[in-house]
Amino acid sequence: MMTLLSWIAGFLLMSITAAQDLNHFPENFVLAKINENSVNLTCVAPTAGPVIWKLNDEDVDLEDHFEQKDKNLIVKGVDRPLLGEYSCWRGNAKLSSAYLLQETEEGEDIDSLLTCHAKSYDCNFSCSWTNSRYAVVRLGIGPECSKGQRSCQWVSSSGQLENEGFQFELYHNLSPFAEESSMLEVTAEAIDNHFLLLRKTKLFYLRDIVVPDSPQIVSSEVVGQQLSVNIKPPSSWSTPYSFFSLEHEIEYVLRDDGRTERSSSSLIPKRISKLRVRCRDHLVLSPWSQWTPWKNVTH
Repeated sequence: MMTLLSWIAGFLLMSITAAQDLNHFPENFVLAKINENSVNLTCVAPTAGPVIWKLNDEDVDLEDHFEQKDKNLIVKGVDRPLLGEYSCWRGNAKLSSAYLLQETEEGEDIDSLLTCHAKSYDCNFSCSWTNSRYAVVRLGIGPECSKGQRSCQWVSSSGQLENEGFQFELYHNLSPFAEESSMLEVTAEAIDNHFLLLRKTKLFYLRDIVVPDSPQIVSSEVVGQQLSVNIKPPSSWSTPYSFFSLEHEIEYVLRDDGRTERSSSSLIPKRISKLRVRCRDHLVLSPWSQWTPWKNVTH
């Protein structure tokens, strides 16, 4: 009994160490389904001859959970201690390798794991994966990705967030000028430190994730007893502006009594000390952009 416990503890330690070293999504892997009893691993060798198998760089013990048939290896009773990188060797030459992963349905709801936003209706948008317990994550768009098909064009992370999550830049082929009738289908595959693979799909309309950048305050000039504020859309916003129109809101501080007020008109009271502006898509009532920095007014 103690020997079995020691074996399991040793494999768990090797698996955790190996997963922590995993810094990219493995190109070759075999996914064991939940409650799947055995998995066959294939050694890709150019010529015939004997081979040996290793798990996370340690020789496998064929007397326990493994059975070797010719060059291939059968892993029986798949469980966490048996997950990781398998490689076949002939002498000192590494012939091929593949990760054995296990499917899991555990984890949070996809909306708490993955958030997406777009700065415009152009062909790109960003997604953030915020859970740091996963070693590697990749995203794909379309039904072939949600089904885990080989034809899926997976996208790797474009950077790591401060909270140790991942940032992605994705591209779609929706026309910005057509009425949006189909939802975007974004699938995430994530591997945790125990070589468990989580696959979740998020569905949404592009219009629901659009949040424009802050607009630009071009100038302000006195017109009678009012101040006319010239506001320009953010440079990242879709063009032409006449088609992709924005609604603006101005917040300003009155010079006489220090009160703060807001206006949806570009004409505001003349006697103010400072102002700032934000915008949104008024057709779909998108979330407001961030406010611009306060701008002092000396008129």
